[in-house]
Amino acid sequence: MEQQTTYLELSEEGGGAHKFYEVMVSGTEVTITYGRIGEGGQRKVATFATPEKAAAAATRKVSEKVRKGYEHAVQGVRQPRAVTRRPIVSRRSTARQAPVLWRFASGASAFGIFVDERGCWVGNQNGDVYTVTLDGVITGNFRLPDGVKCLVADDFWIYAGCDDGRVYDLSGKVPRVAYEISADVDIYWLDVRDGVLGVSDRAGRVTAIDHEDEFQWARDVQGDSAWMVRCDADAVYHGHSAGVARYAVPDGQSVWETAVDGNVLFGWQERDEVYAGTGTGYVHRLAKRDGAVRTVYRCDAAVFSCAAAPDGRYVFAGDNHSSVYCFDRDGTRLWKLATGCGSAFSMQFLGDRLYLVTTDGSLACVDVSEAAIRAAQAGTVPEPVDVKAAAGLRAVEPTFTVDIATPDDEGVIVECYNQGGRLRVRVVDDGYDSAWHVQFPKGLREAGARYLVQQVRLSERGGFYRAYGDIKRLR
Repeated sequence: MEQQTTYLELSEEGGGAHKFYEVMVSGTEVTITYGRIGEGGQRKVATFATPEKAAAAATRKVSEKVRKGYEHAVQGVRQPRAVTRRPIVSRRSTARQAPVLWRFASGASAFGIFVDERGCWVGNQNGDVYTVTLDGVITGNFRLPDGVKCLVADDFWIYAGCDDGRVYDLSGKVPRVAYEISADVDIYWLDVRDGVLGVSDRAGRVTAIDHEDEFQWARDVQGDSAWMVRCDADAVYHGHSAGVARYAVPDGQSVWETAVDGNVLFGWQERDEVYAGTGTGYVHRLAKRDGAVRTVYRCDAAVFSCAAAPDGRYVFAGDNHSSVYCFDRDGTRLWKLATGCGSAFSMQFLGDRLYLVTTDGSLACVDVSEAAIRAAQAGTVPEPVDVKAAAGLRAVEPTFTVDIATPDDEGVIVECYNQGGRLRVRVVDDGYDSAWHVQFPKGLREAGARYLVQQVRLSERGGFYRAYGDIKRLR
């Protein structure tokens, strides 16, 4: 069977786009492969009624990309660009040891952490995401295709931002691609609120993407290296080398911009305030309403990470000398202690415990209750428990296939359909609005197919539904 292949590339100077797009027609099948130049990329296959319809669809795809600036190219001529890795510069702390209750060596330096009552999630530069109970028992392992930059939650959903330019939904038994940022965007951090994704990147941009994985808006800034992005119902908060800014949801209009002392390396948010840790050793507490700096917290070295107790009654910070700090709300330093396991790239506070992921790849649980801290300051700390993953723990990898539902399976039936050239998903069960779209993995969508979803939940703002949990296909 004769095959026709068209290979395109888009490569911009100064760290911009550097990606390929290949369309191959073979009979009634069209295979599209795309991604960063020099990498394997992602592959999708579509089948059409006749070879003529397949060829026409391929021609449309190529024309769309050419209009966007892609050019015909020879594969292998352009070389791949390296993905930025956050520099690991960690020195030993001279402070007394913090009361670490348990620690888990994940196997590589780790940026991503999320903690709630369900447990802990840690993601490392090998692409491994582990789930751990609050008491330090390993319960699961997802293996993603590239390094994990961050882990964030949006209500019931847990997302992992990866160096392959994708964001994976980890709320089911198998990781699914929820968003495809773009293979050329070097993700530094991301956050999600009610399905709207905010992405900060190496170039200093902030980009908003909606629940259908469609571009909403982007803003360039005077700075670069944008590590901080935090989202709430009303805005996206963006920190970079020149300061912190607020952009309105949903249109991305600038609300305020505030310069801070040093380049922003990490951000945190509470209900009314955002926190920006900087390379000059400060954590700034800014009012969400107007960007006013309310308090500055002074550390002794560059701040890699920060977090706060609810409503900011305590503020925590981790520096690049493997120290962790605690301040009260007004800026008074309460204590400084050593982690004993590297510098904290990310941290989160929950129930008198501070959870850290570090430069040496550890997930550590620190007891920050008043009694434990007093004992640590006097030189008495517990012997930390070294948590190990069970020898038989199997790593679960992403897939674009689904199991077939059985008669005993329960859930909500959804249907994929073509709307103006885009594949959408709607609920077909009674009791739902069939005119509303469903946030559903794009890699699983096939026109005319029906799926059984574990749950379908209404979005916070209304107007669309969100698929949650395991997905199976109906025959």
